[in-house]
Amino acid sequence: MTSKVHDCIKDGWFYEVSDEHFPGQALALRVEEVLHHSKSEFQDILVFRSTNHGVVLVLDGIIQCSERDEFAYQEMIAHIPLYCHKNPKKVLVIGGGDGGVVREVVKHEGVESVTMVEIDKTVIELAEKYLPGMSSAMNHPKLTLKLCDGFKFLKDASQLEENEKFDVIITDSSDPDGPAEAFFQTEYFQLLQDALKPDGIVIAQTSENVWLDINYLKNLSQTAKSVFRNARICYTTVPTYTSGQLGLIVCCNSPETDLTIPQREPTKEELENLKYYNNQIHTASFVLPNWADNLING
Repeated sequence: MTSKVHDCIKDGWFYEVSDEHFPGQALALRVEEVLHHSKSEFQDILVFRSTNHGVVLVLDGIIQCSERDEFAYQEMIAHIPLYCHKNPKKVLVIGGGDGGVVREVVKHEGVESVTMVEIDKTVIELAEKYLPGMSSAMNHPKLTLKLCDGFKFLKDASQLEENEKFDVIITDSSDPDGPAEAFFQTEYFQLLQDALKPDGIVIAQTSENVWLDINYLKNLSQTAKSVFRNARICYTTVPTYTSGQLGLIVCCNSPETDLTIPQREPTKEELENLKYYNNQIHTASFVLPNWADNLING
């Protein structure tokens, strides 16, 4: 059902306001046309065309992606762990119903299979309709789609034989409210570890950055390090995320692995298909300002 009115749209502008996540500030985009508004079983979903950022997907009042800058997020959350791994063959994506992460993962020729777990089928259907550039790989032969809760899927995956576990797990969840709340707790990191091969690598978006809630990043880093022997915060720059930056956390079991240095380089063909990621940006994304580095890493 389409509606021309949404609580976040006033006088032709979409306002992202959250006293919980970013008190005292907001992000606004001018709306050209509301394309869709509905409430699925899990969340409020808004799709609109903006005047300067193309089509925008909003879940529960929070921008998930815009056509103009989505690649800055999708490429970094996908390629940082994939290029950190020497030979990733089996990849798991938790969330990511817009299809952007899967689009990036299948660019790696060595990847043999991608399993995507998404709880909300409506997001997949709307992305296919309104964001075809992001959902272009949703029919890829390497992809297996599971419509279920990511937390439950990981509990089952932890019982897999070691050779059936994953080389890379990418958690592309929404912010830690509603159905995504469990994705930022100790138990979730433990489930991620249990579903990984011994040399596997995990990455998750943190929902925060150093300018919004640095103490949250510090606590999340400590939570991850209570499970994984190696965990590092990095970031990507995305203009339509509040403060223009988003933190990512990368984890693995080996303390000797330097997550800041890629183990592989993009081939010439892979590099031609990348708008944001390269090996230099990979390493630079782990460099935090002094005050942030001191607080997060001690």
